Amino acid sequence: MRIPRLLPRVPRPALWVYLGLWMLLLLWGSLAGAAERLGEMADFLGVRNNSLIGYGLVVGLDGSGDQTMQAPFTGQSLTNMLQKLGVSVPPGSNMQLRNIAAVAVTAKLPPFARQGQPIDLVVSSIGNARSLRGGTLLMTPLKGADGQVYAIGQGNIHVGGAGAEAGGSSAVVNQLSGGRIPGGGTVERGVPLDIVRADGTLDLQLKHADFNNAQLAATRINQEFGQRVASAMDGSTIRLQAPPNPDALVGFMARVESIEIEPQAQDSRVVINSRTGSVVMNSRVSLRPAAVAHGNLSIYIDTNYGVSQPAPFSEGQTAIVPDSDIYIEQEEGALHFMEGADLSEVVRALNAMGATPQDLMSILESLKAAGSLRADLEII
Repeated sequence: MRIPRLLPRVPRPALWVYLGLWMLLLLWGSLAGAAERLGEMADFLGVRNNSLIGYGLVVGLDGSGDQTMQAPFTGQSLTNMLQKLGVSVPPGSNMQLRNIAAVAVTAKLPPFARQGQPIDLVVSSIGNARSLRGGTLLMTPLKGADGQVYAIGQGNIHVGGAGAEAGGSSAVVNQLSGGRIPGGGTVERGVPLDIVRADGTLDLQLKHADFNNAQLAATRINQEFGQRVASAMDGSTIRLQAPPNPDALVGFMARVESIEIEPQAQDSRVVINSRTGSVVMNSRVSLRPAAVAHGNLSIYIDTNYGVSQPAPFSEGQTAIVPDSDIYIEQEEGALHFMEGADLSEVVRALNAMGATPQDLMSILESLKAAGSLRADLEII
């Protein structure tokens, strides 16, 4: 007995696309209307990371360091370091070293960092070093935007890539000119934070500005404390009245962050990555009635090379003669009527046309220009 097919046959690549889209829709439906902690939606003004940067030297490389003749600053840095350690290098010395590299060291100084706290470091080659694998970063001061030293970095570098070369051939996996040193930095001084103003207020900043969410957050905070302690200043700032007792400030901020609200849905948006061809849209994207015809024009050029051989004793020269054939094919573009009230209908309509990601970019831009796409179109 043959069981009848209930669903239309779908090609295997398209089947995975459909399954992935439906899983996203089901996940969105399960998360719609879920409450979120206010601490995940907003940050207190002034509580942030600070960027640090430093210049240092990496030693112990297995012949993969900078070529000091092409990167003279590496040798100069080594000379200056040796002089500080009491080692004099004769002037004019040509140190052709291959086991040292000049690097830039970056780090993030977290808020409320105290002296002695470890931080992670990112080490990146500045010169022409082929690999930092197996190297050790020497003591490097890390400075902030004000030029003050806030941390000291040193340690062995972990490089996630690998490479090998022999006989003029080479193979490289991932990036070899950069690595990390987990916990390789030590905080020497912290950054003072002025969270509370002189008038006893502090600000809560929403990560995504929205007037509805700002007003909703202020209302929920006032309900939680039973009095008016919060007021929405604009679409991203909520001003709070800090408790008069400084010892109660941490408990007050923790209580504010633990409040749960149901944020309003964000505006409909379509994001197109022009470099990778990715097209992402949120659940509020919809289409007004529109008719779309999309066809492709393909040009094929096939060149064959022949040999023109002169007759014997004609004193002619043998010549290579190209023979090119040009074909132009234009695929038929059927007119499709498209209208969707939600994301699933929009995706179904676009898939019905068999559009590739590159085609989707052109179709969505045209729909936006025609006023049919009810969403903000962002190209990154």
